Formats: sequence, C-alpha cells, structure tokens
Amino acid sequence: MTDDLIGGACPRVGRETSIYNKKVRISDQILKGLIYLAAAIAIAILAGIMVYVFVRGIPQVSWEFLSTVQSSIKGTFGILGNIVNTLYIIVITLMIAVPVGVGSAIYLNEYAKPGRLVRSIEFTTEILSGIPSIIFGLFGMVVFGKVLGLSYSVLTGSFTLTLMVLPLITRNTQEALRTVPDSYRSGALGIGATKWYMIRTILLPSAAPGILTGIILSVGRIVGESAALLFTAGSDFRLPRNLFSKLFESSGTLTIQLYLSMQKAKYDQAFGIAVVLLVIVLGINLLARFVTKKFGTAKQ
Repeated sequence: MTDDLIGGACPRVGRETSIYNKKVRISDQILKGLIYLAAAIAIAILAGIMVYVFVRGIPQVSWEFLSTVQSSIKGTFGILGNIVNTLYIIVITLMIAVPVGVGSAIYLNEYAKPGRLVRSIEFTTEILSGIPSIIFGLFGMVVFGKVLGLSYSVLTGSFTLTLMVLPLITRNTQEALRTVPDSYRSGALGIGATKWYMIRTILLPSAAPGILTGIILSVGRIVGESAALLFTAGSDFRLPRNLFSKLFESSGTLTIQLYLSMQKAKYDQAFGIAVVLLVIVLGINLLARFVTKKFGTAKQ
C-alpha cells in the first residue's frame, strides 16, 4: 500500500494540482489586461505632461535665464534670485526638521513604551501629513509671521515647511529602524554597549538608506511647495546682500515665481521655470533611488 501511495496516487494528485496544469481563466486575463491598461494610462499621462512642458519651456532656458535676476530697467528676466532663495529654504528647513524628525523616530521606536502616548503621537503625525498645505501657510503666517514678528521671510517659510515635512521624515525613519533585526540590538547590549552607543553605531548606519530616502523626498516636497510659501516667505526675487540678513527678508522660490508668471500671463517664462523644477525633481528622485541601491548593495 505504501508503494501505491508513493508510486501511484501521489504523483497523480501532484499532476492534477500542479500549477502548470491550471486552466487559464478569462476573467484573470481581463483583469490582467485592465491592470496593464491602467499602468499604461498613468505612464502616458506623465510622459505627456513632461513632453509638453519641455517642448514649451526648453527654448526659454538659457545661461542668462539661469544666471541673472529680473530687472525692469534692463528689460531682462532671470531666476538666479529664486534659485538662491529655494536653496536657502531647503537648507534651513532640513537643519530644523532632520534632527527633530530623526530624534522623534528614535524615541518612538527605541525608548518609548508602547501605549497611549505613542499611539497619540503617531496618530498626530499621520494627521499632520494629511493637512492641506494652504492651512499650514495660514498657520505659519499668523504664528511665525505675526506673533513672532518674522513677517515674510526665509525663517517664516522654513518653520512652516518644517511642520509639513516632519511627518515624512519621522515615519520613514521609524520604518527604517523597524527593518533592523532585533538580534543587532540584543547582541550589542549583550556585550555591554550602552543603548545610545548601540543606536549611534549600529541602528542608525543600518537604517541609513530609509532615513536618507525620507530626507531626499522631503527636499522634493520643499522644492515643489508653493501655497504655504506664498503666505510665509513672500515673493522677493533679489539676491541677498549677505547670508545672514536674507533669513529675515522676503524670498520668493521657483514655485512662487512660476505662479506669479502665470498670473501675469507670461507663459513662456512660466514654462521655462517649470522645466527647471522638473529637472530638479527628477534629479532628486534619481538620487533617492541611487542612495537606496548603493546602501542596499553595501549591506549585502
């Protein structure tokens, strides 16, 4: 009977239930076709937008366009001041948001005991990520601009954007820390390392790809933001007199200048700025992929 089971029944059952003998359902093929169609539509829309913007905008992009400031007297238009303002806001925002976001994630994941407090903080973080940017702009204008007296400035815009990108950095850091095996923690603590030494030398380097990806994506969010900055940073396009004074001056970013150009019906200028923004955003996404792959290969 054992021989029958081994030589007869089992092989027959195996052949009948084999994945190679399964019938192809028409409904499965239809669903697969719809999935491919949805993906093709999404890619076509993205490609169409990029092609249209590049065709309209590339003729407007030149060295003068990138290296000068607009002047009514000289009759020239350039976005160098807006590029500098954008860099200012990116640097100041990250200087505030990265330590706070990474530190919050370390506390929630490594120090805080699971309970109501942790759930409340995580819930608040998720709520922050879903608030429309225009509301952040109104809040920043009232609190940072009027109450703190910063008016329209780089600091007002940076403080506001910090609130917007904190959830992204915090959640990405949390997920990155959770991917580190618990054996790393127990092994380090078992040989006498302190908890902070273990976090600093083992957890953070191991979670670095996820943390850096969150930071890079935050830069993309900062570069593409306009509604919040319109109420907080202002629209001044002039170059700074010195590095420190610019922090307290109105500073229009690339997205703000794009909005103003469209409002004045200067569509050629707007499409030129749009090309620069698309190149920056594409570069940021490629950098995120490169960093993730490089750290992933290094860990292997």
